[in-house]
Parts: sequence; C-alpha cells; structure tokens
Amino acid sequence: MKNKKKIIEIACTLVCTLALTVGSTVGYGESTVLAASTKNNKIVIGHRGACGYLPEHTLESYSLAYGLGADYIESDVCLTKDGVPVIMHDITIDTTTDVAKIYPNRKRVDGHYYVIDFTLSEIKTLSVHERTQEGSTTDVVFPGRFPLSSAHFEVPTLEEYIQLIQGLNKSTGKDVGIYPELKQPKFHTDNGQDIGTVVLKVLRKYGYDTPESKCYLQCFDPSYLIKVRTKMGAKVKIIQLISVEADCPGANYEKMMTDEGLAKVATYANGIGPWCDQILDEDGNKGKLPVTNPNLVKDAHKHNLVVHPYTFRKDDLPKYVTSVDQLMKRFYFKEDVDGIFTDFPDHAVKVLPNNHKK
Repeated sequence: MKNKKKIIEIACTLVCTLALTVGSTVGYGESTVLAASTKNNKIVIGHRGACGYLPEHTLESYSLAYGLGADYIESDVCLTKDGVPVIMHDITIDTTTDVAKIYPNRKRVDGHYYVIDFTLSEIKTLSVHERTQEGSTTDVVFPGRFPLSSAHFEVPTLEEYIQLIQGLNKSTGKDVGIYPELKQPKFHTDNGQDIGTVVLKVLRKYGYDTPESKCYLQCFDPSYLIKVRTKMGAKVKIIQLISVEADCPGANYEKMMTDEGLAKVATYANGIGPWCDQILDEDGNKGKLPVTNPNLVKDAHKHNLVVHPYTFRKDDLPKYVTSVDQLMKRFYFKEDVDGIFTDFPDHAVKVLPNNHKK
C-alpha cells in the first residue's frame, strides 16, 4: 500500500507539472495559470477535478485541475462501511470502478454495488476508470476522453484530497479552495451513518470552519443543509444544489427557484447550484424542465446568493452554441453567474483572463 501511495504521489506531481506546462502553450501563459484569483467573484470550479482529461475524482484529476487554474476543485463524498469519507460521485461504484470484477458477489439485490457496503481497505483495492454507461463495462459516456482501463487510479479519501490541495497551495503559493458535496444524506442515515457529522469533523480538522475558509459545502437536500447549518453548526459557505426533479425528501426545486423560495434558501445558504438549463434554455426544453423563473440569477443576487451552475462540457454542448468557450462567456458575462462547474477548467480560465492574472 505504501508503494502504491508513493506512485500516486509521484503521478500527481508529474500531472500537475504537465498542467502548468500545457497552460503556457495554449495562449494564456504560465503566469496566468499560476495566479488563479477570484476577482469580481467570477470563479472556475473544477468539476470532479479535470475529468474531461482524466478519470473523475482521482488525485490525478484534481492535480490537473489545480495546474490548469481552477479556483475551487469539487469532490463528491460518500461514506464507507467503516465510516471513512471517500470521493465518489455516486453512492454506487458500478460505472467508475472495476468492482464487479474484484468483488463479483458483493452487489445488492438491485444489481448495484454500494460504497457503504465496502470498507476503506476494500475500496482501495479498486481501480477507477472513465465513466461507463449504466449496465455496461465497455460503453463509455464520453468516448473522446481518457482511454478505458489503460491505467490504474485509486479512489481517494476526503483527507487525501484535502491534503493534496493544501500541499499544492503551500508549494505553489496559490490559494485554491475545496468544494465537497454531501451525497444523499438520507441514504447514509438509512444505512446507519450520518455523513454530515463525519465530513464536518474532517473539514474542521483541516481548518475549514469559518465563512472565510476557501470551502463551499454543497448538497441537494435542503432539509439536511438546514440541519448542517443550525444543528451541526457549520460555518463554512453552503451551496444549495438544484436539480430538475426532487431526489431527496421534501425538496421542491421548482418552488425553490421562485423569489420566495430563494429568500428561504438565503436563511441557511450562501448560494445556489442549478443545472445550467434552469438558467438558460434555448434548446426548446421548456415545459420539460422546472424553468419557472427567467430571472433566477438576478433574484438570487438580490438575496445575496452566489450562483454556480453545472455542468459545462466541450463534448456535450447545447445547440445554441458552437464551442464551450462561447457557452462559458454567455453564462459568465451575459447571464452574470458567479462561477461555473466545468470538466474543462482550462477553458474557463481562458475566458476569464482578467480574473486569473497576478
């Protein structure tokens, strides 16, 4: 295990070095990439790291996002059977690891493998790969991305992720923040664990315990976020995520996007994270999406809420733009969002040249 961890540490260093080199060749310069500031509150959030280039939620992907100039780097947090917070986008591990190959008899009756059914030592035996379609081990979601099963990547813990970011902050002089998400709190509670208590303990251990901390804590569950703020005493900045349909008890996202709903969100959160189509939908999806407030950004700002929509991908563009740069510029400058989640942080850095210079 020690040798494996050492290999990962070396790989992260090499990847970050490569990222800094790449930054100096794509037209916005090494000094630009190194600076990563948040002037005018326009920020770049590395979605699952830089998962447009490397498998999501790996230390290598985080290193690349860091080197490419992200202001914040996102992580999704689940708990293992022994209560350790690890980084995984879903509460299941079917589509991004080789769990079915390593532990073929450990799936539940629904056919899925769950993070919470494995100890940390077992999770660490898995290899992370590019995301595949549900039910397939070979059909990838984004065919043009990192080759499937061509390298070994580990599932990181929340602490390993934080240690990486804080270590790079020290060695580079930057101040990149973290952006963890509490995944499905009710599921964890139903399975005997309280994810908020565990994650807040880790955040406080590493100094993320004030409103000024370079940390946003996000979740889709409004009832749980209120509990995190009022019962658990979280002082870090909180983001209320918004989806197209409720995936947690009591969440009415359509109502949440109204002026009245946003006023309530502002009593416990510092911002919202809507799907980008809930801000701007020019592909004709109206009627299918709960896009009920055409002034969502303006109304959120009225209640002192920042707006960080997701997810901006150059390999999954809406019909009304021809490039991800065009899409990002539209949201940053015309829609006036405060930050964006993107799989390709280098592109966001490029369209915010004045925000990412020393």
